[in-house]
Amino acid sequence: MLTALDHVQLAVPAGSEEALRAYYAGALGMTEIAKPPSLAVRGGCWFRAGDVQLHLGVDPGFRPARKAHPGLRVTGIEAFAERLRAHGAEVVWDEDLPGHRRFFSRDPVGNRLEFLEPAG
Repeated sequence: MLTALDHVQLAVPAGSEEALRAYYAGALGMTEIAKPPSLAVRGGCWFRAGDVQLHLGVDPGFRPARKAHPGLRVTGIEAFAERLRAHGAEVVWDEDLPGHRRFFSRDPVGNRLEFLEPAG
């Protein structure tokens, strides 16, 4: 029986970890969590925010996905968008999801991310 989503993994290029740490920990406010030693040798890094885990795994043939993305729920979406802009990220608002406010952005290596908050 399926009980929960454990984590989402995004592919990243080798050598991008420091820029990604600055973005995911600094701009997004996530906490980096330790990778098991057997996996740490592969590169990449893992992050957590609440019950959400995001794993960034090195892919030698990396190309950012154009459509696929995780949807990350936030509170105070306007302030969150301004926080990302202050860190140099582009914010593209989208009005197509009824009952939510949302925008899209990209991490430093081009991975697409959705940020959303229930309207109300």
